[in-house]
Amino acid sequence: MADHERPAYGGRLLMGVAWVVLLLGLWLWGREAGDIQQGTSAPVSGDVAAVGRPPKVELPSAARPLGDALPQRLDIPGLDVRAPVVARGPARQGALDPPPYEQAHAVGWHAAGVKPGAPGAALMVGHAGTDTRPAVFHRISALKPGATVRVLRDDGTLAEFTVDDVQIVARDRFDARQAYGAHRSGRAELRLITCGGTFDPAARGCTANVIVSAYLTGTGL
Repeated sequence: MADHERPAYGGRLLMGVAWVVLLLGLWLWGREAGDIQQGTSAPVSGDVAAVGRPPKVELPSAARPLGDALPQRLDIPGLDVRAPVVARGPARQGALDPPPYEQAHAVGWHAAGVKPGAPGAALMVGHAGTDTRPAVFHRISALKPGATVRVLRDDGTLAEFTVDDVQIVARDRFDARQAYGAHRSGRAELRLITCGGTFDPAARGCTANVIVSAYLTGTGL
């Protein structure tokens, strides 16, 4: 593949800085991520493109959080995503380590943090692409408020989340606490994170991160 084509798939170089950005708070919070008292449409930082919120979107009420259970699969029906979930820990400097490129179809869950469906903000990361093809989170920036995200858990429950915000957060204005802390106290929330923006040759990485925020609105078996 020619060099100028690489950003279309978010190749390996493009991904490097995206994951380094996560070191700003992922490992430190775990279950104790701070609550952010703000509306769901509030910007994550001072230099953010909010790409998902049309006016007057009617969103459902939040459901009561579930107990702890391990995530097994992530489904995004609107994007035809049906991906296995793998537990991931911190990489160098405390950054959350995404799945290896050989598992670019899988989603990485921050295993030291909140379990999806439990109170707080559960964090999941995925590659936008590899050197040769799009990967699991290639199109998550196209999600809109009201879209459905489901997590199958190992106790047989299906935690159903509703997207309430989609942000493209510039690397140099990233605020980890606002990005990853729960937006409202007592809710079960979910963050989907991948590389965004454009390719920066000087930094050998992307200029931003895509952060999809969702909250628990239903359950099933």
